[in-house]
Amino acid sequence: MTDNETRPQDAEVEAELAGVPESMTEAADETAQLREALEVAKQDVLYAKAETQNVRRRMEKDIADARAYAATSFARDILSVSDNLSRALETIPAELREDDKFKSLVAGLEATGREIEKVFGNHGITRIAAKGLPLDPHQHQAMMEMPTTDHEAGTVIQELQAGYTIKDRLLRPAMVVVAKKPD
Repeated sequence: MTDNETRPQDAEVEAELAGVPESMTEAADETAQLREALEVAKQDVLYAKAETQNVRRRMEKDIADARAYAATSFARDILSVSDNLSRALETIPAELREDDKFKSLVAGLEATGREIEKVFGNHGITRIAAKGLPLDPHQHQAMMEMPTTDHEAGTVIQELQAGYTIKDRLLRPAMVVVAKKPD
């Protein structure tokens, strides 16, 4: 065989080598596709982790809110009991307060009122300030307007029913009378 003659083995090697650049290109393309798919998968994992964290935080906040405000409906119901007790104490005339027969009854009712206020305080229930303050529609409910020159318009001049908050939420607005300019 001469140098110019090709051997069958050389022909096979040349055929293989001719296909090498083509298969290297395919391998490079496949590698690029795999890298792209890996980046997409990494982003998906990051988004999934972030969403999981958000759901966990929301759930923790919901649990904390449920603990903090669980007694809200019960507290609203007890407010009417407190209101009735206050009204009962207000209706007792001064002469009966000094009468020996009623003195202990009045003292017991007053002690009950103080105990209710203490329990409210322990559970984060606080009375809303109203009288003498400007009307705050987030805390006060204006029941009527009264013309007066003694107070600035929009000022609460009388509280008809006390308002309360529980923690930082409104439990019941204060029902108030608001000053307005006379006609």
